[in-house]
Amino acid sequence: MSSTQRTAVVTGATSERGIGIATARRYAEDGWAVVVLDLDGEKSAKVAAEIGSDYSVPAFGHDIDVADEASVQRAHDAVAAEVAAGTLPPVGALANIAGITSPVPFLDTTLELWNKVMAVNATGTYLVTRAFLPAMIDNGWGRIVNMSSVSAQRGGGVFGKVPYSSAKAAVLGFTKSLARELGDTGVTVNAVTPGAVDTGIRVGSTPEQEAAICRDIPLGRTAGTREVASVITFLSSEDAAYLTGTTVDINGGSHMH
Repeated sequence: MSSTQRTAVVTGATSERGIGIATARRYAEDGWAVVVLDLDGEKSAKVAAEIGSDYSVPAFGHDIDVADEASVQRAHDAVAAEVAAGTLPPVGALANIAGITSPVPFLDTTLELWNKVMAVNATGTYLVTRAFLPAMIDNGWGRIVNMSSVSAQRGGGVFGKVPYSSAKAAVLGFTKSLARELGDTGVTVNAVTPGAVDTGIRVGSTPEQEAAICRDIPLGRTAGTREVASVITFLSSEDAAYLTGTTVDINGGSHMH
């Protein structure tokens, strides 16, 4: 099956300057049908309609709270119904991008905040993957790409401190363990670890903060969302068939192992 015969599911895909919406558009550009999942179902449907119109691909939007098991199941069932009806091809890729940050010092971090950040970033990746994985296994082909962060590798920065870094580190462990478990199924599982990206998360940062961030990047600039999206869609392609359990760093050289 080519990408034109498969559907890519993207969570966290409606923020105007987000990696999720850039990824959904990049999938569509490559000919994938696209499912847009985010908290706001009406906005998800609107973004999906725009993508479908712009790229002439099937597109579907639905609400999801990735941290809520029942909400994830409803979203999955809605997508499965579209596939069964023939309005969407089978799901071949899942990009787990939905996430929240935690720009709060550790001693100011409440248990409520810790649990919320872990629930969205780590548990959400687990729940959405668990929902969409069985059909991929049945079809003998699938690509799962999980969103981690450079914060998981070297500790949090300005926008994501201890809870965020911990949750994103959990995503890396999840990715490697699941990739090993699924090795003979035709489903690959990989992660991306962006560094500083020009998204809405950084709205409100000071010029001094931005300058400090760029000074720490050998390429001298932050990444564009499309640059991250293009790596995600590559990992979802036939060309990436021999990559699984891999972490792809997208940080302009700011974290060199």
